[in-house]
Amino acid sequence: MIVTNLTNSGRGETIISRCREIAAWTDVPGEITRTFLSPSMQGVHALLRSWMEDVGMTVQVDAIGNLRGLYAGADDDPPRLIVGSHLDTIPNAGAFDGVLGVVLGIALVQNLAGRRLPFAIEVVGFSEEEGVRFSKPFLGSMALTGTLDKNTMRLEDVHGVSVSESIRSFGLDPAAMPEAAVSSSAFAYLEMHIEQGPLLESLGKPLGVVEAIVGQSRLLTSFTGKANHAGTTPMRLRNDALAAAAEWIVAVERIASARDGLVATVGNISALPGAGNVIAGDVAATLDLRHADDAVRATALDKILLEAQDAADRRGVEFGWHQTMDQPAVPMDPELADLLDAAVRSAGIAPVRMMSGAGHDAMIVAARLPCCMLFLRSPGGLSHHPAESVLTRDVSAALAAGMEFLKLLEEKYTNIASRGRE
Repeated sequence: MIVTNLTNSGRGETIISRCREIAAWTDVPGEITRTFLSPSMQGVHALLRSWMEDVGMTVQVDAIGNLRGLYAGADDDPPRLIVGSHLDTIPNAGAFDGVLGVVLGIALVQNLAGRRLPFAIEVVGFSEEEGVRFSKPFLGSMALTGTLDKNTMRLEDVHGVSVSESIRSFGLDPAAMPEAAVSSSAFAYLEMHIEQGPLLESLGKPLGVVEAIVGQSRLLTSFTGKANHAGTTPMRLRNDALAAAAEWIVAVERIASARDGLVATVGNISALPGAGNVIAGDVAATLDLRHADDAVRATALDKILLEAQDAADRRGVEFGWHQTMDQPAVPMDPELADLLDAAVRSAGIAPVRMMSGAGHDAMIVAARLPCCMLFLRSPGGLSHHPAESVLTRDVSAALAAGMEFLKLLEEKYTNIASRGRE
């Protein structure tokens, strides 16, 4: 049986130090920016490869650029637990989003100290989750699940370089993409990740067990009125696109605030012609809408669109929209979530059962494997920001909980094997 290493404080400090060492590999000096298969990813791979090999893992980079370290099980061709998260970042990011989960996965193997389990452990550092370079997220996990299509491979970045071309430039072969698919022996996926929100901190809790990743709707909207002179056009004769958009934005906030768990954001707005003495004739705005219940999200979207049309009609403005994302909510596997909950409790921590308001690789992998997610507290609720941080004691707690999770899985597979011999 696994004996959990209870001297994890030093491990926690080492894990944080390693995340900061990875952060030094960046596309932009002075900040943490690392996009899909950029030159800086080579340095990240070299670091992680050395750490993986030091703890007895065999390492490869698959055709999409996922770094994969395999720690063999006790028997030939055993079932395989996948532990993963992503290595890419948004522009000017923090040091822990994604990367922490990969370094924690290596630390789990290190804590085994050479002990072999009834299952293998594959630690995956996904090459692309954020979607920065090609405006398409989850390339790494899509390749793992066999859902990366030809249209995606033809997408181009701002320099006109396609996904396929970027793969070749990194020294990989797009034709080998089928080989990136997860092993048929894989039975579960664990992702450890910072919460990226304030809930755990507000409750004074270090760890949370994710029950579902919320569904998302993303829209581009337009309000088309008539640009005119700000001084000579009476208020009653205006077709002010920006006034219509402003009324709608307030309605979006009101609708989202009326339903627990619903969040809605108009995060980007542009007005033309953009002069201080000209009535805005054209406005474009984004909408990001999320909830764990897809029916609630759909109802809210209907209300939001109706409010937009009403605001436009009152001003003689045309309203248009098109949807850029309709991602259903993704539940985590209930049995694995319960097992992870029990593991956290065995590590001496009362976990919080919670939803993830952000998207993660687990939402893609869940179509192929049972998944579970462990969240770590985000101090200040801050993420996607250079000041993003973690607490050493929380990282140590996550490592202890991860070891307990492995122990519970080992007990499960040992019992199954014993019953098979009876």
